[in-house]
Amino acid sequence: MSVAPRRSLRRRKRQSVDHELFEKEFAFESLKSDRLRVTILIGAIISALLIVLLMMLFFYDEFQSAFHGNFKGFLFAVFVIFGANLLYLLAERTILDRLIKKQLKPFNALKYLSAFVETSIPTLGMIVGSVFLGPVYTLFTPAAFLYPLFISLSALRLNVRLCIFTGTVAGVEYTLLALYFIQKSSDTIEPILTGVPHHLFKGFLLFLTGVVTGLVTLQVKKRILNSFSVVEERNRISRMFGEYVSPEVMGKLLDLKPDLRSENKNVCVMFLDIRNFTGFAEKRSPEEVVQYLESLFEFMIEIVNRHHGIINKFLGDGFMAVFGAPLSDGKDCANALEAAREILARVHQEVNSGTILPTTVGIGLHAGEAVTGSIGSALRREYTVIGDVVNLAARIEKLNKHFNSQLLISEMVWQAVSDDRSKAVPMGQVQVRGREKAIQV
Repeated sequence: MSVAPRRSLRRRKRQSVDHELFEKEFAFESLKSDRLRVTILIGAIISALLIVLLMMLFFYDEFQSAFHGNFKGFLFAVFVIFGANLLYLLAERTILDRLIKKQLKPFNALKYLSAFVETSIPTLGMIVGSVFLGPVYTLFTPAAFLYPLFISLSALRLNVRLCIFTGTVAGVEYTLLALYFIQKSSDTIEPILTGVPHHLFKGFLLFLTGVVTGLVTLQVKKRILNSFSVVEERNRISRMFGEYVSPEVMGKLLDLKPDLRSENKNVCVMFLDIRNFTGFAEKRSPEEVVQYLESLFEFMIEIVNRHHGIINKFLGDGFMAVFGAPLSDGKDCANALEAAREILARVHQEVNSGTILPTTVGIGLHAGEAVTGSIGSALRREYTVIGDVVNLAARIEKLNKHFNSQLLISEMVWQAVSDDRSKAVPMGQVQVRGREKAIQV
């Protein structure tokens, strides 16, 4: 398999892992949202019962007349229906609480059964109302307006199919009930009230409301997934570079969202080593060693960041920094050289002021082509730079011990910084370990 298909396969695997993680978290959040929906329904039913009681107190005579003297019988039937549904919803909420607590997923069949039962509440109410008001008139009571309430609240299930199912149940039940009532009615009624197209269209609108609610839910889910992907991408970049880049560079990385797949880039690599660190650490406690390293790395990292570089790796008694990846301003060698000079000057300054213990560092710079990118697995990934330029930069840094120097640069770096050539001292051709050809430093 070639490199490109392997990259594509790894990318698809990462996306699959992210999608599975999202679906798992989304399913858990859906249960919470469904519990909210049931809670709203419970509140709506209790509010409706209270309003009916208030209206009964103030408009009892009007209701008694409308229900042909049998308003009390209607009220009894309404309270029985709403009371039974209230108990059902309380039981459903208890089940959802247990599922959320144990982080379990409900069976799909139960979801659809629940949607069917809840959406049938207005249908049952109109059936009961037809006994007291007459078949056709009950189609125009407030009970019919409960269908849109159940459909709109189905959006909180965060399931497109359940939204469409709820709209379908509402549309079909209303249409069948309307056709049955119209056929059953023998009273002389206004044609508009018994017009079949009128009720068919209302049934279709209920179904359409379910479809639209489902589409809205789908868009919400997509937006959440997109937001999740954006946050995950930002977190991925933050994990890759952590605290080792300047805020400005991190801001650019987050804005540009660079493709961190492996690619060839021209970079300048810096290796820094603290001299005689092994002997120093042998005579100090681990806490003292860490404090000493932090006192050095604090200003060294700041200097590298300010010169548009990143600390790619800490090496115990030093680090490897990269200039030109993942972002480059076209002056990578000059930036690396300025950073190296400033580090040496700052170390000298801190030692003279007594801020840090007497310290000597060695720095090696080399420029060239390297493979840069995010390497690892879905569990652990790291942004790294691989190539001969890295190996040679490390070898050049070690030559400082041979020349008793603190900063050595390769010929490649020397050629790239034409303004500073006069300040460089040629050390001649040098043979480095592991290479056949000698190099100029």
